[in-house]
Amino acid sequence: MATFLYRMGRAAFRRRGLVVLLWAVLLGAVGAGAAQAPAGGDDGTSFMPGIEAQKAFDLIGERFPGSDADGADARIVFIAPEGQKVTAAGPRAAIDTLVEEAAGQPQVARAVGPFQAGAVSDDASTAYATVSYKVAAGDLTDADKQALESAVEEARDAGLTVETGGTALATQPAAGGAGEAVGIGLAAVVLLITFGSVAAAGLPLLTAVVGVGISMCAILALGSAFGLSMTTGTLASMLGLAVGIDYALLVVSRYREERANGHEPREAAGVATGTAGSAVVFAGLTVVIALAGLSVIGVPMLTKMGLCAAGAVVLAVLVALTLVPALLGMWPDAVLSRKARRRPAGRSAGAESNGGTRWARFVLRRPVPVLLAGVAGLGVIALPAADLQMGMPGAEAKPVSSTERRAYDALADGFGAGFNGPLTVVADVEGAADPKAAAATIAEQIKGTDGVVSVSPARFNPAGDAALLSVVPSTGPSDETTKDLVQTIRAERPALEAETGATFEVTGSTAMNIDVAQALQDALVPYLIVIVLLSLVLLMVVFRSVLVPVKAAFGFLLSVLASLGAVVAVFQWGWGAGLLGVEQAGPIMSLMPIFLVGIVFGLAMDYEVFLVARMREAYVHGERPPQAVVTGFRHSARVVTAAAVIMIAVFSGFVGAGESMIKTIGFGLAVAVLFDAFVVRMALVPAVLALLGDKAWWLPRWLDRILPHVDVEGAGLTRTPAPPAQDSTGTGTRPQEPART
Repeated sequence: MATFLYRMGRAAFRRRGLVVLLWAVLLGAVGAGAAQAPAGGDDGTSFMPGIEAQKAFDLIGERFPGSDADGADARIVFIAPEGQKVTAAGPRAAIDTLVEEAAGQPQVARAVGPFQAGAVSDDASTAYATVSYKVAAGDLTDADKQALESAVEEARDAGLTVETGGTALATQPAAGGAGEAVGIGLAAVVLLITFGSVAAAGLPLLTAVVGVGISMCAILALGSAFGLSMTTGTLASMLGLAVGIDYALLVVSRYREERANGHEPREAAGVATGTAGSAVVFAGLTVVIALAGLSVIGVPMLTKMGLCAAGAVVLAVLVALTLVPALLGMWPDAVLSRKARRRPAGRSAGAESNGGTRWARFVLRRPVPVLLAGVAGLGVIALPAADLQMGMPGAEAKPVSSTERRAYDALADGFGAGFNGPLTVVADVEGAADPKAAAATIAEQIKGTDGVVSVSPARFNPAGDAALLSVVPSTGPSDETTKDLVQTIRAERPALEAETGATFEVTGSTAMNIDVAQALQDALVPYLIVIVLLSLVLLMVVFRSVLVPVKAAFGFLLSVLASLGAVVAVFQWGWGAGLLGVEQAGPIMSLMPIFLVGIVFGLAMDYEVFLVARMREAYVHGERPPQAVVTGFRHSARVVTAAAVIMIAVFSGFVGAGESMIKTIGFGLAVAVLFDAFVVRMALVPAVLALLGDKAWWLPRWLDRILPHVDVEGAGLTRTPAPPAQDSTGTGTRPQEPART
C-alpha cells in the first residue's frame, strides 16, 4: 500500500494543476446541485422498526386511513394576561378566530379548540388548541407555516401570550455557522504554533474546508431523495472538519520532515503520502467502519448520520492523499519553517531532542506510577456512567428563548407535566364480542392505573374494529416514572385480553422515545463488544502484535467510559451544566452513547496508528524497545498533540449550539479526545510498552502467516535508492521505483 500511495503522491505533485482543477470542478458541481435541490425531508428521529410503539403507530395508519398518525402537529398554548381568564369574551373570541383560521388551511387535517376539547386549566389562566396536519413536518411548505404564524400573531395582538409547541413550527438545528467558525479559528492558532508557518497552518484548513464543503453540498443535494436534513449532516460537518484537518496535518508534517532529511520536493511529497498517507488510509478506514456499523442498530436517523459522516471521512482521506500533495507542489517551500528554508540543501535536521522525547523518557523512568495514575483517574471519571439513563430530550431541553420551551413550561404549569407527553393507546377490538364495551373496559382499567391523570373517550375508526385513547400521565415525558407507567400499562394487557377478547398497544411520541432509548441501551454493550473485537483484529494486522492491540482496546474502553461518565455528570446530574448553557439536566440523548462508542473508536485508532506506527518502524529497524518509544515520540508526539487539540477545538465549538443533541455530541467527543489522546495514548501507551519490552511486539508464527501484511509504516520505501539528481522541472526527482512489499 505504501508503494502505491508513494506513486500517487508523486503523481499528484507532478500534475498539481489538474488535481486542483478536478477538486474545484467537483466542489462547484455539488454546490450547484445543492443550490437547485429541494429541501430535505424528515429524519425520522424516533422511527425504529420492531419496537411496540412503532407497531402501534403502523396499526393506526392501517386501521385509521387518512389519519394524521405520521403528520405534523402544533399545540398552541394561550396564557391570559395577569388577573384575567381565557374564558373572558375578548380572549375567547381571539382563540376561536385562530382555530378557525388554522382549520381552513389546505394541509390541516383538523384543528380542535380548547373550549370544544375542554382544554382549559382549572383557574382558566391557560388553554391550548391542537392543530393536526395531513403531512409530516418536513413536508410542510413555508406558506403552511406562515399561515399558522400569522394566526398566532393576531392572537398575540389581542393581548394573549401565545406559544407554539409540537413539530409543525419546531426549529431545526443547523450544522455549521458559529460552531465551525470557532473550531476553525482555534485550529488555525494551533496549526500556526505547531508549524511556525502561515502557509503550513493554512493548507490543512483549506483542504479540510474543501472536503467539508463537498460533503455538506452533497447532503443538501441528496436531501430530498434520501430524507437528509441539516440535522443529519451535523455529524458529517463536525467529524469531516476535524479529521480533514488532522489527516492533512499528518501529511504536511511528514513532508516537512522529509524535506528536512534532504529530499527534494516531489520525492518528499511521495514519501509523505506513502508513509503518513498509509496511516491516514488505515485511520480513516477504522472511522468509516465504526460509522457505517451504526446502520446495524436499526434506527434510520442513526444510519443516515453514520453513513453521511462516513462519506465525509472518505472525502477527507482522498483530499489528504491527492489535493494536499498537489498544493504542496504549487508552493513546495512555503510550508517550511524559516529555519528549514535557511538550512543548506541536502543537510538533514538530525535527530533533535524535543518535548516528545523528554516526555517519553520521563514515562519510561516511571512507568508504574504513570500507569496507575492514568487508570485510576479515568476510572474515577467513568463512575457516573454506571447511572446512565437514556432518553430523547424534547422541548424541555431547548433554550428558554424558544417558543417550544415556553409552550412546554406553560402547559406544565397549567395542566401538569404529563400534558407535554400524552400516551396514545390503540385498541384492536376486532376479536371482541362487544367492541365498544371492550374499549370502555380498557379505558377504565388504564384510568385506574397509578400515575394516570385522565383517559379520553374512545375514538373508533369507520370499520369499528379499532379505537384510539389518549392517556395523560402525571409526570413529564422524560421522567423515569413515566417510563415505569408505560411498562405497567403494557403489563395489564394479558388480563384485559383474556377478559375482553381485545388487545391494545401503547404509542405516541413519549412511548416511542422510551422504546427507542431502551432498544439502543440494549444494543450498546453488543456494539461495544463488536467494536473492541474489530480493533483487536485491525491492530494485529497493522502492528503484527498480540499485546499492542489488547493494550489499545483497553485504552479505548477507558476513554469511552470516562467520556460517558463526564457526559452523565454534566448533562444528567447537572454538574457545571450552567457553564455550558445546558438549560435542564435530564436523561442522555439515546443516540449519544452509540455515537460516542463508534466515533471514539475511530479517533482512538487514529492516534494509536499515528503514534505507535513510528515506534514499530524504529523497532523493526533495530532499535531497542525503550529507544523505539522515544523515537516514536520524537517524530509523532507533536503531531498527535496538535491533532488532538484541533479536534477538541472543533468539537468544543459545537458545545455552544442551542440544540441539546448537538451540544451533547460536541461535549462528549471533545472530552473523549482529551482523555484518549493525552491520557491513554500519550501516557498509558508508553508506560505499558516500557513494561512489556520486546514482548509487546510478539506474534505467534501461525498467526503471522494468517494475517495479511499491510505496510502501514512504509517499510518498503526505506529500500528506495537515495534521490538522484534533480529532474528538469526543478521541483522533483526521478528515483527508481521503490521495491514492492
